Amino acid sequence: MFPDQKIHGQDRRWPVKSAVVLVGGEARRVNGKEKYFFTYLGRTFIERLIDSLQKVVDEIILVARDPEQCKRFENLSGVRCITDIRVGIGPIGGLHAGSLAAQGDLIFVSACDMPCIDPEVIRYLFDNIDNYDAVIPRWNPDMLEPLHAVYRRAALLRYLERHNSFSLREMVMNLSARYIMVDELRSIDPELRTFININKLEDLEHINSPGSKPSQTLTDRKNL
Repeated sequence: MFPDQKIHGQDRRWPVKSAVVLVGGEARRVNGKEKYFFTYLGRTFIERLIDSLQKVVDEIILVARDPEQCKRFENLSGVRCITDIRVGIGPIGGLHAGSLAAQGDLIFVSACDMPCIDPEVIRYLFDNIDNYDAVIPRWNPDMLEPLHAVYRRAALLRYLERHNSFSLREMVMNLSARYIMVDELRSIDPELRTFININKLEDLEHINSPGSKPSQTLTDRKNL
């Protein structure tokens, strides 16, 4: 999977790219149902997400809440599932475990409820990191996409090894981040479908309705 390279700091010919997908949420907003097994256009969210990520990254890591949850992904090829080390602290815990496990210098981080992620948008984020710690899409100064973003592994680990807050916003504010306005991505993804996330069963029913426009769910964005 990593030709001509030795992993973790030895003899690399180019930056390895990893993806960390957070699958360990309790799914309370969808009546306890596991969103990653929801289906859109005949495929589960997690299958669609993995297919998109495999076009861009060298490895895909799923971060689950416990070993029992990891077993649910045993039939998926091309991924490895790990579990939270610091449990019960939300996405920050998943980022911590995923960053420790990642072999890449650069990490794309995603939630598991985004069935339309665009690999070309991910590639654009990777290509624009330059000397920054992170590349994060932004709708406006108060609305960011920290779970659809690219981070430097070293920068994440520096923060996550000694953080006091469990807030993603606090984490982002402590990194040297480049913010990409989402309108800049419309040349790749005109309807910004890549940011669609399904938080409610009504959203799922909507995107699977004949003639529906999945991008309409973007009108229900929430602040961090």
